[in-house]
Amino acid sequence: MARRKRYDHIVEDATSERTEKITVSRCEESFEEVPKANLTALRISRRKFKPKAVKVLYLVNEGIRFPEVRVIDDVEGHIGIMPTAEAIAKAKERELDLVVIQPNAVPPIAKIIDFGRFKYEQDKEARKQKAKQKTVEVKGIRLSIRIGPHDLDVRKEKAKEFLAEGNKVKVEIILRGREKRFGDLGKQVIADFIVLLGKDVPVKVEVPFTRQGGQLTTIVGKA
Repeated sequence: MARRKRYDHIVEDATSERTEKITVSRCEESFEEVPKANLTALRISRRKFKPKAVKVLYLVNEGIRFPEVRVIDDVEGHIGIMPTAEAIAKAKERELDLVVIQPNAVPPIAKIIDFGRFKYEQDKEARKQKAKQKTVEVKGIRLSIRIGPHDLDVRKEKAKEFLAEGNKVKVEIILRGREKRFGDLGKQVIADFIVLLGKDVPVKVEVPFTRQGGQLTTIVGKA
């Protein structure tokens, strides 16, 4: 449904010293109300989606559609180019499978192998690689310019845990109100904390000390 807006303006009368309140009607461009259902659709999704792992599909035995292939194996090495049907029969004579390993070659290269064992070894290697690819995170440790020795030790132990897990540590202080006048003190507290932490765990500064308003930060990692 189209709407009209009505505005009240205070207009000063130039011919007199008084000020009058005059109601001024003004037609603005008509606009249609957006249905509530559409408002939901306009929201920006902030969910993070992890990319799906790419699955490798193998052409095996009767699933091979190429008319001919170059055949290899682990015993004879290069056997030669032959019709696909003949290569499959040769693999079955050995109670093995014919698997295309290079489909873009001319002709495609196929290998006579035990496909079940081959697939097991490929999956095993993929799991090893996935275990090595651990995501490094930045964990936060918050201090204050009034922090006491006990709380400082507690945060030091927590920072050691983060570093032991292979993560980086963001050390920060948030200055509020009048505390913002003591930026140098906050910087010194962070520097002392890094020295204290370095006595137990070798560390290095990954991101130098920075200040943005009342936020003082630096990031350290395991040396």
